[in-house]
Amino acid sequence: MKRQTLLLLLFALPATALSAERERPFIDEPEPGTPRSVTEPDYWEEGAAPLPAWPKDADLVEFQVDNDESPFRYFIDGKHLDAGADGIVRYTLVVESPTGARNVSFEGIRCTPKGVYKTYAYGVGDRFKAVAEGDWERIPTRGYDKYHGALYGQLLCVPLKFEPRPKKDMIRALRGRLQTKANTGFLPD
Repeated sequence: MKRQTLLLLLFALPATALSAERERPFIDEPEPGTPRSVTEPDYWEEGAAPLPAWPKDADLVEFQVDNDESPFRYFIDGKHLDAGADGIVRYTLVVESPTGARNVSFEGIRCTPKGVYKTYAYGVGDRFKAVAEGDWERIPTRGYDKYHGALYGQLLCVPLKFEPRPKKDMIRALRGRLQTKANTGFLPD
């Protein structure tokens, strides 16, 4: 009889321990750091960025920068404005001083939530000279460089969607002809 009781206790103890473990209000093991619904982003790879032809005055589209009190004028070469398959909007930027002097650069903007840009080449003479190993830089929100913020936030990227606009909408936005509701990221009524 003692032997049967002992065997019964040996088999009963693991079963009660398992049920007690299931009923514990606290879990000793840490939970994963991120929820299962959050997935890793797809691997992104930057595509090739061949240098465009030198911009012609007839192809330049002037754009305005809000709250910019500088005397400079800003232009984008509309003919070579392009949103690549890699999600980068590449463009030729022309900044003109009141005396007519011009700085020309070939750049790209990624429409990510924080916005970054990269300079691929600078204009030297009447041709581009590639920048060796340019890095992606965050778009400044203050200071003299307000035009990158305008290109990112209002003209080339769709607000709140973080993707490039279609080219025709980019050109319309640069010319100041994009409707206000279309520029906010909200659907029109």
